[in-house]
Amino acid sequence: MLISHAVRHDVLHVTLARDLDVTNRAAAALQIQALVHSHRPARVVIDLPTADPTPATLSALARAQRMCAGLGIPISLPGASPRTARLLAVNGA
Repeated sequence: MLISHAVRHDVLHVTLARDLDVTNRAAAALQIQALVHSHRPARVVIDLPTADPTPATLSALARAQRMCAGLGIPISLPGASPRTARLLAVNGA
């Protein structure tokens, strides 16, 4: 399983089980997209397996961030390194 999730108080919490690679990044991004569209949360929180994720993980996160921004849903990455937060330009990370 690539990701797990929970919805608490209108916040979608997504946890990546491990860093992604090119063989599974699209699947993870699609799973996050489906969760956001089905739950319509007020906010999305994504917990990363490491503070400095792989390029494939960053790619999936960037896709999720763009989708959430388009829907007006804030996204945060608690535990992300300052470098990762800057790369994704995510507020509250």
